[in-house]
Amino acid sequence: MKGLPCTEKLKLTLERSEIKNDENSFLKALAQGGFQVEELARMHYPDGIFIDTKPGQYEKAAKLTKEALENENVVLFEAAFLVDGYFIRTDILEKRGNKIKIIEVKSKAYSPDDKFLTAAGTINAKWEDNLWDLAFQSWVLKKFLSSGDYEIESVFLFVDKTKKASIDGMNQLFRVPANGNPRTGIIRRVEQLKDLGESILIEVKVPDEIIEDIHVGNHYHSVDGAMMFAKARDLRDYVKGKDKWSTPDPTYKKCKSCEFRTELAEDGEEILSKCFATALRVPKLYPESILKLPTIFEIWDYRSGPSGRLKRDNLFLEDLTAEDLNVCPEPGKISRTDRQWLQVQKSVKKDNSVYFEAEGLKNEMKNWQFPLHFIDFETSGAALPFMKNLSPFEQVAFQFSHHVVLEDGTIEHQTEFISNTPGEFPNFIFARALYSALKNDKGTIFRFHNHENTILNVIIKQLQDSSEPDAEELISFLKTITVSSKNSASEWNGERAMVDLHRVIKDYYYNPSTKGSNSIKDLLPACLTSSSALKNKYSQTIGNLKLTSKNFDPNHVWLKFDGGIIESPYKMLPPLFENWESIDMEDTISEMDYLADGGAALIAYAKLQYQDMSDKERDEITKGLLKYCELDTLAMVMIYEHLRELVN
Repeated sequence: MKGLPCTEKLKLTLERSEIKNDENSFLKALAQGGFQVEELARMHYPDGIFIDTKPGQYEKAAKLTKEALENENVVLFEAAFLVDGYFIRTDILEKRGNKIKIIEVKSKAYSPDDKFLTAAGTINAKWEDNLWDLAFQSWVLKKFLSSGDYEIESVFLFVDKTKKASIDGMNQLFRVPANGNPRTGIIRRVEQLKDLGESILIEVKVPDEIIEDIHVGNHYHSVDGAMMFAKARDLRDYVKGKDKWSTPDPTYKKCKSCEFRTELAEDGEEILSKCFATALRVPKLYPESILKLPTIFEIWDYRSGPSGRLKRDNLFLEDLTAEDLNVCPEPGKISRTDRQWLQVQKSVKKDNSVYFEAEGLKNEMKNWQFPLHFIDFETSGAALPFMKNLSPFEQVAFQFSHHVVLEDGTIEHQTEFISNTPGEFPNFIFARALYSALKNDKGTIFRFHNHENTILNVIIKQLQDSSEPDAEELISFLKTITVSSKNSASEWNGERAMVDLHRVIKDYYYNPSTKGSNSIKDLLPACLTSSSALKNKYSQTIGNLKLTSKNFDPNHVWLKFDGGIIESPYKMLPPLFENWESIDMEDTISEMDYLADGGAALIAYAKLQYQDMSDKERDEITKGLLKYCELDTLAMVMIYEHLRELVN
């Protein structure tokens, strides 16, 4: 899968994967869910044999698998096959006589409406990578079994989003260790499958014709099947040293998603990687300094990019024209293509000044009513539910922070909520706390992006299906501050619907320091850098500012400088267990050390569901979550202050 789009990517993966460890905490949280589901799947086969070998022991793993398959009936976990230089491991392999079933375990949510093929007969993009993976496993297994008369069945074992958990605390029964191999080291705290109640997994057979057609190339999507297996032969020969690696063929789509596209120079600045530059023949035609020029990959929401092969004249921002971006202005706002062209122009001219649509922003802000409310939610939707009667990936809202800005400029961290009790379904308690926090006035409520609106739509649906005595009252309130989502049974547009500050930024404000990003984590330091007023204000202690806080002491300073450059306030968040003695750390079970983004918050909430966690450790993680969430709403306040400063 690494080598299909680009052989060089496979080469770099083999050579340099140790320097590209993915630290994205959201992806880490998703991966942990995948390991948990894999362990649950194995419980469905209690007699399964684990082919447990160290990484790189291909021959040994294949030998153990071959020996195990001499049994008439057997189930293997991580069965390994090495044929003609092709190597696979199957999640689960079941052999019953001459019938062999490849079972690929996925933590993806599946429902009966999901289809592997589109109406046109092409592979559904949602399942593309999964089907290539399964087809390759089947292809190698057929080579291994070529001398025998076997029937091969290819199936997925998915999480069924139409089912509900039969017990409380399912998630905490499968614990992912911080160290060691998560595929083999899951700490399982349940002995038998029956103790989990009804299974939340579903086995879905992939029709034989889909697998076979992929093998011969009849199901075209982004990679032709026949080409895929011809490419596999080439990749094998490259890896085995039988052939020279082919020259990369850079295209926008392939290179934009490549983790090896940039490298760090000695001064820490990102530059084009040598493999990418060589493919473009850039170093041969131009000086090395050109590798530091900003490229089209930086452009925000550049959906298609140039077609065909990337070249010197369509790679760097300095070569783009307004026609290349098909710029279409929108009166009073910054259109998507306007924003892209702004980014190109300011980058090329090295212009770091802020651009904003003054009249449009003023008119927007005239509609805002004091007191202004800024809210941020922390939520979690796990493959293995935390509570009974929850479906896989069903959202639980476990925390919110709430800042208020009064008309005289006073800023208060007014309310907050967190649920840290194992097994407690928080959503209705959360809704009541939010109602209590926001019901006392008609002030404008702000969120950042769509998440808060989506979650409140989920809670409205849960309340409608509940027998809560105050369900109608809560639903009525929540509908006043939300807009109905696409899958809602009815439509509404609340008279006090939350204002999306992210949308306000996209419509009226552009800051070159974000390099096209509209993430609050990038936007906050950019606003602080661009505003002398904010720099002067937040360089003081929050005590001097008379800024109320529920989680930080009066001596805390939100703004610090590193070599004259502003450090993001998110880097000011203290690590967990900062002042703990080593002897106290020995009893901790969460294995967490830092909490400064949403992915880490997801993992932290999962840890808080551990019933055997000490009160002291639970309190430490809770404090970390409260500090992180408070900063999220304070960040929104700072961004608002910057906008107000501009229009004034």
